[in-house]
Amino acid sequence: MPNIASILKEEILRLARKEVRNEIESLKRASSQYRLEIAQLKRRVDQLEKQQARVSKKILKKPETPEGEEGTTRVRFSAKRFAQQRQKLGLSAQDMGLLLGVSGQSVYHWEAEKTRPRQAQLQAIAALRKLGKREAKRKLAELATPETKEG
Repeated sequence: MPNIASILKEEILRLARKEVRNEIESLKRASSQYRLEIAQLKRRVDQLEKQQARVSKKILKKPETPEGEEGTTRVRFSAKRFAQQRQKLGLSAQDMGLLLGVSGQSVYHWEAEKTRPRQAQLQAIAALRKLGKREAKRKLAELATPETKEG
């Protein structure tokens, strides 16, 4: 006759294994579901980060192109070309600044690419591009004459 204790022990182990197996299956299903959700969330975060980067680039570009000013055209600025234009006209930075309504130091900073001219100054620079050497000297003389009369 088999030992009742051993039979009871085997039955308890069998039932325990069955219960553990059921619990593990439900945990496996939940775990795989969580992994799927995490993967979807990661994809969504990547999408949102890319979208945010695009939007922030557009926002950063807005100040360079003013929308409120009508009739103004966008003027490109190159520090190297600006310096060449000044030398072509034979002007000092101080004289160039006087023609543009800014200081000579501003002209130096523009040429050294430390700063960029504002929109209104870009319009003045664009108008200055059309001047020749004689016209620039004449305008400088006109600007200097009222100052000497007042002073």
